[in-house]
Amino acid sequence: MAAVDLSGEPAVKAEPNEQGGVRRRDFINIAAVSFAGVGGAALLYPLVTQMNPSADVLALAQIDVDIAAIRPGQAIKTMWRKQPIFIRNLTPAEQAAANAVDTGSLRDPQTLAERTKEGHANWLITLGVCTHLGCVPLGAADGEQRGEYGGYFCPCHGSHYDTAARVRKGPAPRNLEVPEYEFRTDTSVRIG
Repeated sequence: MAAVDLSGEPAVKAEPNEQGGVRRRDFINIAAVSFAGVGGAALLYPLVTQMNPSADVLALAQIDVDIAAIRPGQAIKTMWRKQPIFIRNLTPAEQAAANAVDTGSLRDPQTLAERTKEGHANWLITLGVCTHLGCVPLGAADGEQRGEYGGYFCPCHGSHYDTAARVRKGPAPRNLEVPEYEFRTDTSVRIG
């Protein structure tokens, strides 16, 4: 029995493409999906690339610092990745004071040896950012208040750090962070 459409005429049966190729409708569907995919990628590219670090940050991925002029007991402040870095040349007395502290009594227990490089125990290199709320502690420049323990003092909320930059008093939860660094020579250090 032949199929009949609603008008009473016999329905025309669609013939398959005799050449076995892609029909026009299939081509349009494939083209539309491809166009949408390319458009989606074009929209996502700026969103993903904006999360990459800026050129000025990449330029400071590593810095070399000449430490030859830093006298024992003196500290300097430099910048790395838009953050202050404290480099301190510890005196033998400051090293002895840091080593005399019972690490079990510390909030964030670390020895001076864990915070410095072997063979360079007198060089303490830390980020100059308080671990409480990100203020810059005092104590790196001559004449600045160094707090009750002779290290650093955060004026924002009163955190005190010792000569090994370990938190001893105040709201800071952790010691000042030690960045990745290596000694290139006895008078040059690479941070980053």
